[in-house]
Amino acid sequence: MTFTQTELDALKQAYASGALRVTHEGKTVEYGSEADLLRRIRVVEGELNNSSGQNCSLVSFASFSRG
Repeated sequence: MTFTQTELDALKQAYASGALRVTHEGKTVEYGSEADLLRRIRVVEGELNNSSGQNCSLVSFASFSRG
């Protein structure tokens, strides 16, 4: 599936305004919750980053042992 920056912008704008309905290129999608919308934003961001060759930010936690 191909995503565009304008689609991502529309998703982010809806999220920022508290809306769950997003219209982009004549198509309207209503998300069940803010969590669903945020998950879609993360998917689109990840796909755009992968297609542009950018690496995704990864978080890791260090652990230490004194023994």
